[in-house]
Amino acid sequence: MSPSVPDERIVIGRVGAPHGVRGALRIIPLTDFPERFASLCEVMAGDELLHIEHMKPQGKNILMRFREYAAREDAQRLTGRLLTVPRAQAAPLGEGEYYVFDIVGLAVYDEAGNELGIVENVLRTGSNDVYAVRTEDGRELLVPALRAVVLQIDLNAGRMTVRLPE
Repeated sequence: MSPSVPDERIVIGRVGAPHGVRGALRIIPLTDFPERFASLCEVMAGDELLHIEHMKPQGKNILMRFREYAAREDAQRLTGRLLTVPRAQAAPLGEGEYYVFDIVGLAVYDEAGNELGIVENVLRTGSNDVYAVRTEDGRELLVPALRAVVLQIDLNAGRMTVRLPE
């Protein structure tokens, strides 16, 4: 997650290239729930509130036009920006499921209480996620997101306890 995104907001997409001449932009969804875009009326791009005037799916992306940017030349200034919504609009998860933005930044400890590092990224491998943990000496430690390995996640304490495989 970008350091410029406030804690009370979640990233749902990134603004891509302009499309057409009327200010439409290609939006790259950065969410496991792309259907959320269908019910949106407004989003934030940085600290700017944008009102969605038109939206339609285009393959894996979404074409979106904002009231504040009617011309292509103006709209292209948004390219690269992250789109966010209030954290309260996050889709509900099941027991034991976590958002990537909740996992990134957690301190990781082994069973003996030794700090191993900080979760820097979550890698999607297909079969299970893998937590990329940056150790104090700068190495990367890859921790499979499996129940046998990840013993506890405490979001309030900002920590994860793991049992590393041999």
